[in-house]
Amino acid sequence: MPSVLPYAAYLRVYEPLTAFSESERKVWAEYAESRDRPRRANALQAEHGESVRRLLGMPPNPAPAQESPNAYLRRVEDRLYVCPWQTRLRSWLAFSRLRGTIPVKMMDRLVPKTIAEQTADDFDRFKRTGGSSVLRTHIRTTTWHVPPAWFIPFDGNERWLVLGSTPPKGQDLTTTTGRNLIYVTSMAQARRRSAKALQVLRKHLGDVAAGLDVEDVARWLEEFHPHSLVELDYGGLVHLMDDDALQADQSVAELSAALSGLDTGQEELAFAMYQRVILRWKSMQLLESAN
Repeated sequence: MPSVLPYAAYLRVYEPLTAFSESERKVWAEYAESRDRPRRANALQAEHGESVRRLLGMPPNPAPAQESPNAYLRRVEDRLYVCPWQTRLRSWLAFSRLRGTIPVKMMDRLVPKTIAEQTADDFDRFKRTGGSSVLRTHIRTTTWHVPPAWFIPFDGNERWLVLGSTPPKGQDLTTTTGRNLIYVTSMAQARRRSAKALQVLRKHLGDVAAGLDVEDVARWLEEFHPHSLVELDYGGLVHLMDDDALQADQSVAELSAALSGLDTGQEELAFAMYQRVILRWKSMQLLESAN
Protein backbone atom coordinates (compact mmCIF):
# COMPACT_ATOMS: atom_id res chain seq x y z
CA MET A 1 0.00 0.00 0.00
CA PRO A 2 1.46 3.43 -0.88
CA SER A 3 2.71 5.50 2.03
CA VAL A 4 1.06 8.82 2.84
CA LEU A 5 3.24 11.57 1.44
CA PRO A 6 4.21 14.50 3.67
CA TYR A 7 2.81 17.91 2.84
CA ALA A 8 6.20 19.12 1.67
CA ALA A 9 7.78 20.76 -1.37
CA TYR A 10 11.33 20.32 -2.64
CA LEU A 11 13.95 22.47 -4.33
CA ARG A 12 16.50 20.19 -6.01
CA VAL A 13 19.74 20.59 -7.95
CA TYR A 14 20.73 17.92 -10.47
CA GLU A 15 24.40 18.04 -11.35
CA PRO A 16 25.78 16.56 -14.59
CA LEU A 17 27.60 13.28 -14.16
CA THR A 18 30.86 15.04 -15.04
CA ALA A 19 30.57 17.16 -11.86
CA PHE A 20 31.28 14.15 -9.66
CA SER A 21 34.60 12.47 -8.89
CA GLU A 22 35.69 9.56 -11.07
CA SER A 23 34.64 6.97 -8.47
CA GLU A 24 31.27 8.67 -7.97
CA ARG A 25 30.69 8.88 -11.73
CA LYS A 26 31.10 5.12 -11.98
CA VAL A 27 28.67 4.53 -9.11
CA TRP A 28 25.99 6.84 -10.49
CA ALA A 29 26.35 5.56 -14.06
CA GLU A 30 25.80 2.00 -12.83
CA TYR A 31 22.95 3.16 -10.61
CA ALA A 32 21.20 4.77 -13.58
CA GLU A 33 21.25 1.43 -15.42
CA SER A 34 20.00 -0.56 -12.42
CA ARG A 35 16.56 -2.11 -12.62
CA ASP A 36 16.21 -2.12 -8.82
CA ARG A 37 16.52 1.59 -8.15
CA PRO A 38 13.39 3.61 -7.25
CA ARG A 39 11.83 5.10 -10.38
CA ARG A 40 10.72 8.72 -10.63
CA ALA A 41 7.04 7.81 -10.24
CA ASN A 42 7.57 6.28 -6.80
CA ALA A 43 10.94 7.68 -5.67
CA LEU A 44 9.41 10.26 -3.32
CA GLN A 45 7.25 7.58 -1.71
CA ALA A 46 10.27 5.29 -1.33
CA GLU A 47 12.33 8.06 0.25
CA HIS A 48 9.55 9.01 2.66
CA GLY A 49 8.76 5.39 3.54
CA GLU A 50 12.39 4.76 4.43
CA SER A 51 12.38 7.72 6.83
CA VAL A 52 9.08 6.72 8.45
CA ARG A 53 10.26 3.18 9.16
CA ARG A 54 13.43 4.52 10.73
CA LEU A 55 11.67 7.08 12.93
CA LEU A 56 8.89 4.76 14.05
CA GLY A 57 11.32 2.03 15.08
CA MET A 58 11.97 1.15 18.70
CA PRO A 59 14.07 3.00 19.55
CA PRO A 60 13.76 5.68 16.84
CA ASN A 61 16.77 6.32 14.64
CA PRO A 62 17.12 10.04 13.75
CA ALA A 63 19.69 9.36 11.01
CA PRO A 64 20.66 6.24 9.04
CA ALA A 65 24.01 4.62 9.80
CA GLN A 66 25.13 4.97 6.17
CA GLU A 67 24.47 7.54 3.49
CA SER A 68 21.70 6.67 1.03
CA PRO A 69 22.84 5.06 -2.23
CA ASN A 70 19.84 6.52 -4.06
CA ALA A 71 19.34 9.62 -6.18
CA TYR A 72 16.80 11.39 -8.36
CA LEU A 73 17.86 11.26 -12.01
CA ARG A 74 17.13 13.29 -15.10
CA ARG A 75 18.26 12.73 -18.67
CA VAL A 76 18.47 15.48 -21.27
CA GLU A 77 19.34 13.99 -24.63
CA ASP A 78 22.38 11.84 -23.84
CA ARG A 79 23.42 13.65 -20.65
CA LEU A 80 22.69 12.21 -17.20
CA TYR A 81 21.97 14.54 -14.27
CA VAL A 82 22.09 13.33 -10.67
CA CYS A 83 20.49 14.65 -7.49
CA PRO A 84 21.66 12.44 -4.58
CA TRP A 85 19.13 11.88 -1.80
CA GLN A 86 21.79 12.47 0.90
CA THR A 87 19.34 11.10 3.45
CA ARG A 88 21.90 10.82 6.23
CA LEU A 89 23.18 14.38 5.86
CA ARG A 90 19.71 15.86 5.51
CA SER A 91 18.54 13.88 8.56
CA TRP A 92 21.46 15.17 10.61
CA LEU A 93 20.73 18.75 9.59
CA ALA A 94 17.01 18.39 10.35
CA PHE A 95 17.77 16.75 13.69
CA SER A 96 20.15 19.58 14.64
CA ARG A 97 17.52 22.20 13.78
CA LEU A 98 14.87 20.35 15.77
CA ARG A 99 17.15 19.88 18.75
CA GLY A 100 17.95 23.58 18.77
CA THR A 101 14.35 24.79 18.63
CA ILE A 102 12.32 22.66 21.08
CA PRO A 103 12.61 22.31 24.89
CA VAL A 104 14.98 19.62 26.19
CA LYS A 105 12.19 17.72 27.99
CA MET A 106 10.14 17.50 24.81
CA MET A 107 13.18 16.38 22.83
CA ASP A 108 13.85 13.62 25.36
CA ARG A 109 10.31 12.33 24.78
CA LEU A 110 10.81 12.22 21.03
CA VAL A 111 14.29 10.65 21.04
CA PRO A 112 16.00 8.97 24.03
CA LYS A 113 18.81 11.13 25.38
CA THR A 114 21.54 8.56 24.69
CA ILE A 115 20.48 8.21 21.05
CA ALA A 116 20.21 11.99 20.62
CA GLU A 117 23.71 12.48 22.00
CA GLN A 118 25.12 9.70 19.81
CA THR A 119 23.47 11.22 16.74
CA ALA A 120 24.95 14.63 17.56
CA ASP A 121 28.40 13.11 18.13
CA ASP A 122 28.25 11.25 14.80
CA PHE A 123 27.35 14.48 13.03
CA ASP A 124 30.18 16.38 14.72
CA ARG A 125 32.68 13.75 13.59
CA PHE A 126 31.34 13.97 10.06
CA LYS A 127 31.70 17.75 10.00
CA ARG A 128 35.34 17.44 11.03
CA THR A 129 36.07 15.35 7.92
CA GLY A 130 36.01 18.40 5.67
CA GLY A 131 35.05 22.02 5.22
CA SER A 132 31.66 23.57 4.62
CA SER A 133 31.33 21.61 1.36
CA VAL A 134 30.56 18.42 3.30
CA LEU A 135 27.31 20.09 4.45
CA ARG A 136 26.15 20.94 0.93
CA THR A 137 22.80 19.33 0.18
CA HIS A 138 21.29 18.91 -3.27
CA ILE A 139 17.76 19.01 -1.84
CA ARG A 140 15.97 21.61 0.25
CA THR A 141 12.63 20.79 1.86
CA THR A 142 9.81 22.92 3.24
CA THR A 143 6.49 21.86 4.75
CA TRP A 144 2.98 23.25 4.20
CA HIS A 145 4.09 25.96 1.77
CA VAL A 146 6.61 27.06 -0.85
CA PRO A 147 8.80 30.03 0.21
CA PRO A 148 8.49 32.96 -2.23
CA ALA A 149 12.27 32.90 -2.84
CA TRP A 150 11.95 29.41 -4.32
CA PHE A 151 9.85 30.72 -7.22
CA ILE A 152 12.40 33.29 -8.37
CA PRO A 153 14.83 30.97 -10.24
CA PHE A 154 12.05 29.87 -12.61
CA ASP A 155 9.90 31.19 -15.46
CA GLY A 156 6.16 30.66 -15.78
CA ASN A 157 6.67 28.83 -19.09
CA GLU A 158 8.77 26.16 -17.34
CA ARG A 159 5.72 24.92 -15.46
CA TRP A 160 4.79 21.24 -15.85
CA LEU A 161 1.40 20.26 -14.39
CA VAL A 162 -0.10 16.77 -14.19
CA LEU A 163 -3.50 16.55 -12.55
CA GLY A 164 -3.91 12.77 -12.56
CA SER A 165 -7.20 11.03 -11.97
CA THR A 166 -9.65 11.67 -9.16
CA PRO A 167 -9.13 9.09 -6.37
CA PRO A 168 -11.89 6.60 -5.52
CA LYS A 169 -14.34 7.67 -2.82
CA GLY A 170 -12.81 7.27 0.62
CA GLN A 171 -9.21 7.03 -0.61
CA ASP A 172 -6.79 9.54 0.87
CA LEU A 173 -5.63 12.03 -1.75
CA THR A 174 -2.06 11.69 -0.51
CA THR A 175 -1.88 8.05 -1.57
CA THR A 176 -2.69 8.68 -5.22
CA THR A 177 0.00 8.98 -7.88
CA GLY A 178 0.20 11.08 -11.00
CA ARG A 179 -0.58 14.52 -9.58
CA ASN A 180 2.37 16.86 -9.79
CA LEU A 181 3.44 20.42 -10.35
CA ILE A 182 7.09 20.88 -11.27
CA TYR A 183 9.31 23.62 -12.65
CA VAL A 184 12.71 22.81 -14.19
CA THR A 185 15.30 25.23 -15.50
CA SER A 186 19.01 25.45 -16.26
CA MET A 187 21.42 26.60 -13.57
CA ALA A 188 22.47 29.50 -15.77
CA GLN A 189 18.89 30.79 -15.96
CA ALA A 190 18.28 30.16 -12.26
CA ARG A 191 21.36 32.17 -11.28
CA ARG A 192 20.58 34.99 -13.69
CA ARG A 193 17.00 35.36 -12.44
CA SER A 194 18.06 35.18 -8.79
CA ALA A 195 20.75 37.82 -9.31
CA LYS A 196 18.32 40.10 -11.15
CA ALA A 197 15.68 39.72 -8.44
CA LEU A 198 18.21 40.46 -5.72
CA GLN A 199 19.34 43.57 -7.59
CA VAL A 200 15.76 44.84 -7.93
CA LEU A 201 14.89 44.12 -4.31
CA ARG A 202 18.02 45.82 -2.96
CA LYS A 203 17.46 48.84 -5.18
CA HIS A 204 13.85 49.39 -4.18
CA LEU A 205 13.53 47.80 -0.74
CA GLY A 206 17.02 48.16 0.72
CA ASP A 207 17.59 46.14 3.87
CA VAL A 208 14.09 44.67 3.65
CA ALA A 209 15.34 42.50 0.78
CA ALA A 210 17.58 40.58 3.17
CA GLY A 211 14.53 39.14 4.89
CA LEU A 212 13.17 37.54 1.72
CA ASP A 213 15.76 34.71 1.59
CA VAL A 214 16.51 35.42 -2.07
CA GLU A 215 20.20 35.91 -1.30
CA ASP A 216 20.30 32.60 0.59
CA VAL A 217 18.89 30.72 -2.40
CA ALA A 218 21.23 32.55 -4.79
CA ARG A 219 24.27 31.62 -2.72
CA TRP A 220 23.14 28.00 -2.51
CA LEU A 221 22.84 27.78 -6.30
CA GLU A 222 26.40 29.07 -6.66
CA GLU A 223 27.69 25.96 -4.86
CA PHE A 224 26.90 23.65 -7.77
CA HIS A 225 28.20 22.92 -11.26
CA PRO A 226 27.23 25.72 -13.70
CA HIS A 227 25.64 23.22 -16.11
CA SER A 228 23.30 21.76 -13.48
CA LEU A 229 19.50 21.69 -13.60
CA VAL A 230 17.28 23.22 -10.91
CA GLU A 231 13.87 21.78 -10.05
CA LEU A 232 10.98 22.98 -7.91
CA ASP A 233 8.68 20.10 -7.01
CA TYR A 234 5.40 20.79 -5.19
CA GLY A 235 5.63 17.21 -3.87
CA GLY A 236 2.86 16.33 -1.42
CA LEU A 237 1.44 19.87 -1.47
CA VAL A 238 -0.46 19.04 -4.65
CA HIS A 239 -2.75 16.87 -2.53
CA LEU A 240 -3.86 19.88 -0.52
CA MET A 241 -5.10 21.54 -3.72
CA ASP A 242 -7.93 20.52 -6.01
CA ASP A 243 -7.56 20.61 -9.81
CA ASP A 244 -8.89 24.17 -10.10
CA ALA A 245 -6.46 25.44 -7.45
CA LEU A 246 -3.50 23.74 -9.13
CA GLN A 247 -4.43 25.11 -12.55
CA ALA A 248 -4.86 28.59 -11.10
CA ASP A 249 -1.54 28.50 -9.24
CA GLN A 250 0.75 30.75 -11.25
CA SER A 251 3.00 31.73 -8.34
CA VAL A 252 6.16 31.85 -10.44
CA ALA A 253 4.63 34.12 -13.09
CA GLU A 254 2.93 36.31 -10.47
CA LEU A 255 6.12 36.84 -8.48
CA SER A 256 7.98 37.61 -11.69
CA ALA A 257 5.32 40.21 -12.53
CA ALA A 258 5.66 41.67 -9.04
CA LEU A 259 9.40 42.11 -9.48
CA SER A 260 8.96 43.64 -12.94
CA GLY A 261 6.33 46.03 -11.61
CA LEU A 262 8.61 47.05 -8.75
CA ASP A 263 11.48 47.68 -11.14
CA THR A 264 9.41 49.76 -13.59
CA GLY A 265 7.61 51.90 -11.04
CA GLN A 266 4.29 50.07 -11.24
CA GLU A 267 3.90 49.82 -7.48
CA GLU A 268 0.21 48.87 -7.51
CA LEU A 269 0.82 45.97 -9.90
CA ALA A 270 3.83 44.83 -7.88
CA PHE A 271 1.86 44.89 -4.64
CA ALA A 272 -1.16 43.11 -6.14
CA MET A 273 0.91 40.30 -7.66
CA TYR A 274 3.00 39.85 -4.52
CA GLN A 275 -0.14 39.74 -2.35
CA ARG A 276 -1.67 37.04 -4.54
CA VAL A 277 1.34 34.81 -3.95
CA ILE A 278 1.60 35.52 -0.23
CA LEU A 279 -2.10 35.06 0.50
CA ARG A 280 -2.25 31.82 -1.49
CA TRP A 281 0.52 30.25 0.55
CA LYS A 282 -0.57 31.74 3.87
CA SER A 283 -3.93 30.04 3.43
CA MET A 284 -2.05 26.81 2.72
CA GLN A 285 0.00 27.15 5.88
CA LEU A 286 -3.15 27.64 7.94
CA LEU A 287 -4.18 24.10 7.03
CA GLU A 288 -1.37 22.82 9.26
CA SER A 289 -3.29 23.90 12.36
CA ALA A 290 -6.77 23.21 10.93
CA ASN A 291 -6.88 19.74 12.44
